[in-house]
Amino acid sequence: MHKVLLSAVLVSMLAACASTGTPEQKAGVEDKSATQKSASTSTSGVQQRAMAANPLKDPNNVLSKRSVYFDYDSSAVADEYKPMLEAHAKYLNQNAAAKVTLQGNTDERGSREYNIALGQHRADSVKKIMSVLGVSEKQMESVSLGEEKPMAEGHDESAWKQNRRADIVYQGE
Repeated sequence: MHKVLLSAVLVSMLAACASTGTPEQKAGVEDKSATQKSASTSTSGVQQRAMAANPLKDPNNVLSKRSVYFDYDSSAVADEYKPMLEAHAKYLNQNAAAKVTLQGNTDERGSREYNIALGQHRADSVKKIMSVLGVSEKQMESVSLGEEKPMAEGHDESAWKQNRRADIVYQGE
């Protein structure tokens, strides 16, 4: 009985020690967690403002779309891509320091030489449209990657369709 009473006293003393501390100290702990919550909230707010400030990083903005897809053996830009290209041209016209590399790509069919030439034609087609829309030649470079940078692996039409494209790549991004 004596041991049980001694144990109960020790437990209550430990509990009392754990709850001691000035109200200011307790408030400091609470303030710290509130500060951490506030910092995390402001961090996501900063990220949201950064996306709003940089439309290139906003997935809801048309500028996040960067690929023009082509028909087999073609470098003609379809009308469906013109609004996207107009948006990129407008952005480049408003941001003279921004530069893009236009990367022409092909599917795996055709010889290496043919695919390099076709990829270059695709990149140049996009460059020509953007030039007509007022983008400075100094802001654009067109290159061909041929079949070397496939977006989709595979040896069927669904993969080839994804690989026949020109990508708009902003430098420094």
